[in-house]
Amino acid sequence: MDSLYARLGGEPVLALAIERFYARVMVDDRLRVFFDTLDLGPLVRKQIAFMSHVLGGPEVYGGRDLRNAHAKLVHHLGLSDEHFDAVVDHLHATLAELGVSEPLIWEVLARVAATRNEVLDR
Repeated sequence: MDSLYARLGGEPVLALAIERFYARVMVDDRLRVFFDTLDLGPLVRKQIAFMSHVLGGPEVYGGRDLRNAHAKLVHHLGLSDEHFDAVVDHLHATLAELGVSEPLIWEVLARVAATRNEVLDR
């Protein structure tokens, strides 16, 4: 059976999804504060590598672990379940906009949901 990464459409679909996802996030008043000081170019590339890895693609993710990468956001800016849910909602909407089937979207979201406690430093 093909990986979730392959069934999603591989690098072209993932890269487009991540770019559109961040476009949504950056206009969301609940989330923008977490990204205002970041250079989105490197962040998009890291996110593509991370999602490729999580979805069974060929990328090797070499970034910081999720707990350390988000600790400052949790402890200094109040990153919470509300924000995590908003991110998941934007990812769902982005994938739907790209024509990804609902069952496949839910597989992706399940992989993302599995990171919640680590991202939120619990």
